[in-house]
Amino acid sequence: MASPLVFNVTALLRGSGMPEQRTQTGVSEERIGVAMIAIEPGTELTVDATLTPLGEGIMVDATVSSTLTGQCSRCLTELHPAYEVTVNEVFAASEDFIQGDAGDDEDEIPQVVGDDINLTQSVIDAAGLDLPFNPTCEYFGLDCGDDEVPAPDGVSGEEDDRPDPRWAGLEKFK
Repeated sequence: MASPLVFNVTALLRGSGMPEQRTQTGVSEERIGVAMIAIEPGTELTVDATLTPLGEGIMVDATVSSTLTGQCSRCLTELHPAYEVTVNEVFAASEDFIQGDAGDDEDEIPQVVGDDINLTQSVIDAAGLDLPFNPTCEYFGLDCGDDEVPAPDGVSGEEDDRPDPRWAGLEKFK
């Protein structure tokens, strides 16, 4: 089964130059995300993409929709929120598509391989920048389910006149 992140662009490179809207659905072949939350392999993906020919290249504007699998870093509740990530990338069909100064060592432009473009690495990069490294229920609009989980420091909203037990050892210096 072909990856929904791979698009055949033969007709675009040899065609009229008009943008094409494409939607592809399939399963993720790789894990897409960060350590505590990601789109796991085998999860259904929907990719809505606009492919615009640029002569010797293709510009891709795509939205990838799926379901994340992870765990709240505060209460350890399983998380399965819906997720969308947007990718904007230019793929070069030839080595001399984009030229610059010889001293520019910026990121390499992704290439059209054969007649296909593969958005997998672009989606992994975009999700890695977009997703929180320590996901919480609150980040996804949910309430932490465990009342025993203390609020983060300084957020409880309650005034407490008792000394912080971490500083109890300093009492002897009064």
